[in-house]
Amino acid sequence: MGELEQKVPSNDVRRSRRRLELLLFLILAFGIWPLVAIGVVGGYGFLVWMFQVVYGPPGPPAAH
Repeated sequence: MGELEQKVPSNDVRRSRRRLELLLFLILAFGIWPLVAIGVVGGYGFLVWMFQVVYGPPGPPAAH
């Protein structure tokens, strides 16, 4: 009977684990992923900008 009691987590352990998982979800959802998204979009914008610096803007060549 002692082994079974050790394998089943108590309500306090479950509650603290649930709180930790919620905290980690909130940090990921509202902290890390928005920063990753901003970095990806900013990196793509920078890449397009550098491409246009080297090769010029898209479209037909300018008429002289």
